[in-house]
Amino acid sequence: QFAKPNEKSIDYPDMAKEAGQAALADAGIPYSAVKQACVGYVYGDSTCGQRAIYHGLGLTGIPIINVNNNCATGSTALFMARQLVEGGLADCVLALGFERMAKGSLASGFSDRTNPMDKHLEIMINKYGLASAPVAPQMFANAGKEHMEKYGTNPEYFAKIAWKNHSHSTNNPYSQFQQEYTLDEVLHSRKIFDFLTVLQCCPTSNGAAAAILASEEFVKRHKLQLKAVEILAQVMATDYPSTFEENSCMKMVGYDMTKKAAEKCFEKAGLKPTDVDVIELHDCFSVNEFITYEALGLCPEGRACDLIDRGDNTYGGKWVINPSGGLISKGHPLGATGM
Repeated sequence: QFAKPNEKSIDYPDMAKEAGQAALADAGIPYSAVKQACVGYVYGDSTCGQRAIYHGLGLTGIPIINVNNNCATGSTALFMARQLVEGGLADCVLALGFERMAKGSLASGFSDRTNPMDKHLEIMINKYGLASAPVAPQMFANAGKEHMEKYGTNPEYFAKIAWKNHSHSTNNPYSQFQQEYTLDEVLHSRKIFDFLTVLQCCPTSNGAAAAILASEEFVKRHKLQLKAVEILAQVMATDYPSTFEENSCMKMVGYDMTKKAAEKCFEKAGLKPTDVDVIELHDCFSVNEFITYEALGLCPEGRACDLIDRGDNTYGGKWVINPSGGLISKGHPLGATGM
């Protein structure tokens, strides 16, 4: 379960052990069958991945690769593990992600060197300035403000997304929050920045997640066909020049790379957005889920409000989006989230 960080929190080796053992048990294989491991975390000293695996899962001498890629850490570990299998370099790989976070807003760990977000922040500062508030909510609130200016969007639609996700969370026993709120409660909860209230922001969390990736031949050899889930397509992208050249806060928070990754993924899979039934996406803030609807091609640009009005993001609509409750409810332990 993803949980609120506090002094009594279980430590990362125990979280990783629980997730890793559960994944192995679900696959019905011993740890000795795993040929490599890709382990993701953001907050922690070097080689926490080794410490997380050694005494909880086993000491088999395999390569263990540590991954640190901010909010994409868990999905990057999965991406690397999949490539190892797809490339024929290993027939069974463990992807593991965990995080033990500090309470409160994210802070930079190093003040004596270039901040990796400095060029992104320049765009926001040039357009909307910098307030004395946590930086992450500012970045996404300003992306929402840009959408409002461009398309006349009512910020109540951002709150409707959080309202929907909190409602979905009641079905997820692993979610940090499992409480339903009214739209009014979402709109009038404590302000974090501008129109973004606390119920529209993901909390800091502790948690872990794991997946076993295996080749088709391995699956057949171990008679796991009925358990196996096929990855049809997976695409990873980083920023394009448009992120920095178009003075856009929406692009600064990743609109174009999401759009390009989605297009490539649908092309690889030979599917279109309308073929999909369930979507889990990165709602670190309600605004990001909103603009991601458009980036994924679920609706034309500027028309996400219509999608929400039709109820096409929940049960009974075209897609069920974030049935887990999303990051807003289930929590956001960075290394585990994308897994």
